[in-house]
Amino acid sequence: MTRKRKGILLTLSLFTASPLIAGDDFAFFEQRIRPLLVERCYDCHSAGHKIKGGLRLDTRDGWLKGGESGPAITAGKPDESLLLKAVRYHDRDLKMPPKKALSETEVRAFEQWIEQGAPDPRIDAAVVVAAEKPKHDINKAKSWWSFQPIRKPQVPAVKDASWPRNDIDRFILAKLEAESLHPSPDAPPEVLTRRLSYDLIGLPPSAEELDAPSTIQNSKFKIQNLLNSPQFGERWGRHWLDITRFAESSGGGRTLPFKDAWRYRDYVIESLNANLPMDRFLTEQLAGDLLPHANVTEQRNHLTATGFLVLGPTNYEEQDKQLLRMDIIDEQLDTMGKAFLGMTIGCARCHDHKFDPISQRDYYALAGILRSSRVLKDYKDNVAHWIDTPLPLDGEAEIALQAKEAKLATLKAELDTSKAQLKKAGVSSALNKLTPGALDPARLEGLVIDDSEAKEVGTWKHSRVFKTYIGKGYVTDNNMDKGAMTLTFTPKITEGGRYEVRFAYTAATDRATNVPIVIFHADGEDSVKVDETAPPPVEGRFVSLGTFRFEANGEGYILLSNSDTTGFVTADALQFIKVTEGAEKKVPESKPARKSAKEPLLVTERIKKLEDEIKALTTNGPARPLAMTASEDATIADCPIHIRGQLRNLGEVVPRGFLTIIPTHSNPPAKDQSGRLELAAWLVNNDNPLTSRVMVNRIWLWLFGEGLVRTPDNFGTMGETPTHPELLDYLASELIESRWDLK
Repeated sequence: MTRKRKGILLTLSLFTASPLIAGDDFAFFEQRIRPLLVERCYDCHSAGHKIKGGLRLDTRDGWLKGGESGPAITAGKPDESLLLKAVRYHDRDLKMPPKKALSETEVRAFEQWIEQGAPDPRIDAAVVVAAEKPKHDINKAKSWWSFQPIRKPQVPAVKDASWPRNDIDRFILAKLEAESLHPSPDAPPEVLTRRLSYDLIGLPPSAEELDAPSTIQNSKFKIQNLLNSPQFGERWGRHWLDITRFAESSGGGRTLPFKDAWRYRDYVIESLNANLPMDRFLTEQLAGDLLPHANVTEQRNHLTATGFLVLGPTNYEEQDKQLLRMDIIDEQLDTMGKAFLGMTIGCARCHDHKFDPISQRDYYALAGILRSSRVLKDYKDNVAHWIDTPLPLDGEAEIALQAKEAKLATLKAELDTSKAQLKKAGVSSALNKLTPGALDPARLEGLVIDDSEAKEVGTWKHSRVFKTYIGKGYVTDNNMDKGAMTLTFTPKITEGGRYEVRFAYTAATDRATNVPIVIFHADGEDSVKVDETAPPPVEGRFVSLGTFRFEANGEGYILLSNSDTTGFVTADALQFIKVTEGAEKKVPESKPARKSAKEPLLVTERIKKLEDEIKALTTNGPARPLAMTASEDATIADCPIHIRGQLRNLGEVVPRGFLTIIPTHSNPPAKDQSGRLELAAWLVNNDNPLTSRVMVNRIWLWLFGEGLVRTPDNFGTMGETPTHPELLDYLASELIESRWDLK
């Protein structure tokens, strides 16, 4: 066995991704499969009932043996399993349960379980329904090694006193000598140098480092340089991010991008590089928003750290928002339990844990803490969304950003006032209601002549600046060559009679107020002046010029000019609508523009200007950074037990608290807060026998590929016992005594 020095080990981070283990498979069975079997299958296929088809599903032996049709499950082969064939409801003659089909989610759970090999811990064929709710003897459970207090052991004596260079060597050698084994030869210096570099920063050493003299002093210098390298946090941050299920998208349903997840990633890297004590590191991730802060940087870090609670795979489209809420809590508890405590807490959502002393009461005591917290903006949105919290900046950057936000607030207040003013005016300002873009003349009533069909005299400018136009656009005289421009609209009247003539234009405050229009009709000619500063009163596009008689295939036409006008003259289209006798509309008299006529248009333009300013200001300049965070819920309350895990089958309300098997001197949750701060204190309490053991075990696992406990996520009875229990406790004690100092 190649030696590595104690100094090396204690410099390393404590995190690594966990390998797939049987305990995880059993956890899936306990969380997803057993509750389904109990709820939907046991009435017909378990002891205590009339067993139908000879099939029992309350034991592993039962589905292996099967019923009258043979084995119910072929492990690893869902499509060959009769159980799955029945619950899929594809076979007309084989549908189970007979009264009501399982949901797609429930069917998929069975599929996934069988794909995993159908792991089933119910090995006792005598197990019956009555045993579905075991009673754990807490005093007896405390005898399990992981629940016993950490006691720093005496360093063992060894026969070969020349080999060990530190206490860790002595623990290892003592175990070797007990088995009549000897250490492997020492690795060459260049091999140790490469291992150090890869272990600490994930990169190979330089040629100079490999050529450096091999002395203890030089080795310490190399280690210190590696620990101080920014790559240290990047290397070891990856292991922690694996454990905390870091991702940049949601999963769990339709995938949504987590655009700000990188801030949590950077927080982890920076914290490890800064040698943030591990107990503080865990506390910030559970309750950073509740911690006091000495400066803006610390406040930012505290808020960002709580992204730990947000980053799980979540189906934000789940329509039952209370179910979504409890699913998120379950995922948080499952991650926290495995990552920090090495316990499969999630197994107790539907029933008391089958193997470890975690009751349903314990589960919902913890769930009450997280239920009194919030990671969703709203529980009513069709597609839910995580909380994006604005972060403070430092110094001048914060001052500049506050100035920008103040200006934005002022503009938005003005916008709200303007919109209210327009509404109060009671004017149906069609300009505000029109759909932007071209309106096809064919959709309009009567005969329509677009400006593109008019005969032009002078240089008219074709435009689409204003987005509500008819046909291909509109024309403007560009406020030039006054008296030298005309437009002639000649209608092709196929049926003689009286027609209302409507004129379409684009209104604005810089338009002419007296645009002259002459209507040449069968009875002579009439002149009208149009105020183009006022919004078109007819459908937001037209003004009526009056009703006139036109003969079929006659010589009538309409002439518009820019003579004696001040301001821009525009023309969009003319519309001719045939009217019946007695329904004629009077020709409007030419009147000077009134302030009341202009006011809606002025307000509309101000609204558009404000919206443009807000958009430009929002897009440009400094932006407030956002982080995915947790916060306190508006309602702080204890959680009732969900019988069999069912959302609306509620039992006793359980006070918020912690796992009963691990009593510490921590304070209980405060009445006016969620309890996350107290939960964090309980986790890192020196009396808690799990957290420090789990942490140092992860260090060992990452260095050597295998932990002192080979099931790093499961220190319960379904996990393995430590190969070197004294060494594990020695390392856990060292971590605590160093005040959780990683480096």
